[in-house]
Amino acid sequence: MSDPLGLIGGAGRMGPGGLGGLGALGPGRAPAGGAPVDPNAPSFKDLLMENIKQVNTLQKDATRAIEDLQAGRRDDVEGVLLATQKADVAFRMLQQVRNKMMDAFDELKQIRV
Repeated sequence: MSDPLGLIGGAGRMGPGGLGGLGALGPGRAPAGGAPVDPNAPSFKDLLMENIKQVNTLQKDATRAIEDLQAGRRDDVEGVLLATQKADVAFRMLQQVRNKMMDAFDELKQIRV
């Protein structure tokens, strides 16, 4: 199975004692049946935090655009609508990622050991 986004390989940076101890394989070594782990690849947490910051920035820009339109400092309604739609789509996407993560967590909680 390939990992085009590099998200699966990012878990290997957790080091020994982490999930599955993938860090014990060494740089460039592949877990059983997987692609080589890139030691410079960002972790899932880093990617998630960066996307949260981007969504926050888009929401701030949309709020600023609405306030500027109401105050008369801006007259392009299309630009304001575009900014609010971008922020809305980005937030909904982030919300779906969160929902999928919560579903996966709930599924992991039900595994019997």
